[in-house]
Amino acid sequence: MKQHDKTRRDFLRLAGAGAAAVAFGGFSRVLQAGESANPFAAPGRERPNVLLLLTDDQAFRTIGSLNNPQVETPNIDRLIRRGTTFTHCFNQGGFHGAICVASRAMLNTGRYLWTCGGDTCGDWPLWGETLGKAGYDTFMTGKWHNEAPALKRSFKTIGPTGGGMFPSKDRKAEEHAKQGILKDPYSRPAPGNSWSPSDESLEGHWRKVDGKTVHSSVLWADTAIDYLNRRAAGSSDPFFMYVAFHAPHDPRQSPAEFVDLYPPDKIEVPPNYLPEHPFDQGDHKLRDELLAPFPRTKEAVQVHLSEYYAIITHVDRQIGRVLDALDASGKADNTIVVLSADQGLAVGQHGLMGKQNQYDHSVRMPFVICGPGIEAGRKIDAMIYLQSLFATTCDMARIETPRTVQFPSLVPLLTGRKERLYDSIYGAYRNLQRMVRTERYKLIRYPHVNEVQLFDLQEDPWETKDLAEDPRYADTVRSLDEQLHRWMKETGDKLELDRL
Repeated sequence: MKQHDKTRRDFLRLAGAGAAAVAFGGFSRVLQAGESANPFAAPGRERPNVLLLLTDDQAFRTIGSLNNPQVETPNIDRLIRRGTTFTHCFNQGGFHGAICVASRAMLNTGRYLWTCGGDTCGDWPLWGETLGKAGYDTFMTGKWHNEAPALKRSFKTIGPTGGGMFPSKDRKAEEHAKQGILKDPYSRPAPGNSWSPSDESLEGHWRKVDGKTVHSSVLWADTAIDYLNRRAAGSSDPFFMYVAFHAPHDPRQSPAEFVDLYPPDKIEVPPNYLPEHPFDQGDHKLRDELLAPFPRTKEAVQVHLSEYYAIITHVDRQIGRVLDALDASGKADNTIVVLSADQGLAVGQHGLMGKQNQYDHSVRMPFVICGPGIEAGRKIDAMIYLQSLFATTCDMARIETPRTVQFPSLVPLLTGRKERLYDSIYGAYRNLQRMVRTERYKLIRYPHVNEVQLFDLQEDPWETKDLAEDPRYADTVRSLDEQLHRWMKETGDKLELDRL
């Protein structure tokens, strides 16, 4: 873990030496004599627009051109060609089962898990609020999943929004029960359960809008496109668009043409598949884990993965529509576009279905950024957190980042001024799990059951071989524990340290 105090001292030293400097998010950018152009804005423009495309529960191994040729993602692939991909982007964890809430609270406050203010985001300066006060026209549609006052404080224009998830319902539950038919997204596949991801009568992502049934991803894309069409013809002020899809969060629904792309028997089962997790990792029977029966069969995992990939391809189609509208608006050359997700998801890996764990499939997600000043086709392997976006966009817009922001800007990595921001990263889930990860090793502790795991990520990227009990790795465990304790102190983690 690296502290940011040294960077501040370097900034003050440079400023004292007579260089003109501007401080951004705890980092400094020294302006050379005569320099005025913003490298992250189009020529002649002072500040770039910002478009965030945020998916929900999209694991990092779900992108066709990057790491999973099973999944068709032509529009995310298009962004990867246009911009820079961070291959090791993480979420810091969750304070309750709805990991989405914590991830978004950290994203919008720029603060660590235990200090972000929880569901309310506290009274901290918020991301959209900060850009709005600096002259940005701020807009949001889709999933918020924090409390309403923070939403109203963050954005000047708020389109249709939705809650944390969309439960799928059976409108004819009583009739079907009498017939012995189940249409329930939980504990499936199972004999007699005829739930279908393309059945528009089962609600969930299928929303009623003006008497028509519309998928949530289409609704959010339509709203974003409408804003772009109106916005492009109006104000010359820069805009910040926060477009948050509910997909691919369960219930994993999409039209039949997308479901048909992924026959379950053709889906590859991941190498870290297990029928059940080897021990109680905490909350092992919460709702996310009840989506598939216990033990998980390979056939069940194939069904859930096929539906997961289908809804990802469907949301990719909607992302493409938004990108096409941005291109048509004439604003694309001055827009920073970011594609990421709030966290990943297991979907059968390690015997799990949800994201309430510290394995990479759940704490790691896609992150692609493109636009003016961003190198095309580049990949950066340095570990980052999603929640650095607050400081990064302030940096790119030459807006002073609030001192309350704790996650650092990514600009030093994008410009090559730094090779990494962290020597290790930290993760946590309630009082049940603590994790520290370096580029090579990961340590996970489960204090409620006195379990510990150690993985060599270089040799074992799927996290299948636990080395914690191997005496040859005793020094590695000890070193990682020291880093974990430092992170816990830094982040305000109040879990009793002597229990770890």
